[in-house]
Amino acid sequence: MASTLDAVDWEDLRKQARHLENEIDAKLVAFSKLGVNTHSKNVTPDEVPLLDEEHVFENMALEIETLLSKLFNVNEKMSELQPNGAAMLHTMQRHKEILKDYKLEFNKIRNNFAIRKDREDLLGNVRKEIDNYKTTTGLNRREMYLKENQHIHNSDRLINDQISIAMETREHLITQRQAFKRIQTRFNDISNRFPAVSSLLQRINLRKRRDSLILGVIIGFCTFLMLLYAFH
Repeated sequence: MASTLDAVDWEDLRKQARHLENEIDAKLVAFSKLGVNTHSKNVTPDEVPLLDEEHVFENMALEIETLLSKLFNVNEKMSELQPNGAAMLHTMQRHKEILKDYKLEFNKIRNNFAIRKDREDLLGNVRKEIDNYKTTTGLNRREMYLKENQHIHNSDRLINDQISIAMETREHLITQRQAFKRIQTRFNDISNRFPAVSSLLQRINLRKRRDSLILGVIIGFCTFLMLLYAFH
């Protein structure tokens, strides 16, 4: 009677184990595909956002853990039965190995997903830092361009002031040059007039000498006449 009950329990436990194994196997296949497929051809799997997948992944992980726990309990119940042959013992060992493989596969998928999530978070932080750097660099460049523009404006104003001073100096020099030319012209005119004045003075002197000579001759002649008249 006990042997019959063990046989019934054994068959029932085997059915439960197979059912759980099939369900776990299907869950693991779907579990391994989470976060791998992407709808974008230009984005690599490492760059796919995990915000929506993470919630689904955690829920499926809980479901698989529950199924693994149930399969473990079934295997424990199977181990409590007295094996009636090598085939039954081999089957028990096989179910334990399958459970072990499922646990290893489950942990591997979960660890890979965690590593991938960490990598995605790291890439997100790097992108954020790059964007912040670009924004900061853009602001710094804008400030640099504004300062450079202000510097150029100040330089233009300084150059314009220097040009204005140079133009005023040029006008002043031109005015002085014209004044010097007028003075030089006057000097030339005076120099040109000096020979005429000298000639006029010479003529006046010659006329004075001639007049003096004529006057002397007349006075001498008159004196001669007076003396001649006096002695007669």
